[in-house]
Amino acid sequence: MTLTERLLKIILAPHISEKSSNNMQKNNTVVIKVLKNSTKCEIKSAIEKIFNIKVYKINTLIVKGKRKRQKNKIFKRSDWKKAYIVLQSGQNLEFLGHSK
Repeated sequence: MTLTERLLKIILAPHISEKSSNNMQKNNTVVIKVLKNSTKCEIKSAIEKIFNIKVYKINTLIVKGKRKRQKNKIFKRSDWKKAYIVLQSGQNLEFLGHSK
């Protein structure tokens, strides 16, 4: 797999919630689901390459999967990684009509 293919596969989906919408408006921060084994440098280069915007800072965290119960069986959802991407001032990234 080449570097450009890897960068295109890192970003999975935007994470849309009330908290992420408030962050987008107040702090110019975007929340995105990414591959669990990706690094901050890879995420930054993928965002800058795909969306042509400048990234100021990235914070990442791993969200632990919840335990769910169905009748007599207990399942565990898989863990996933979330990235808070702070954009430089003047930069804008829109998801589903949400913008600063």
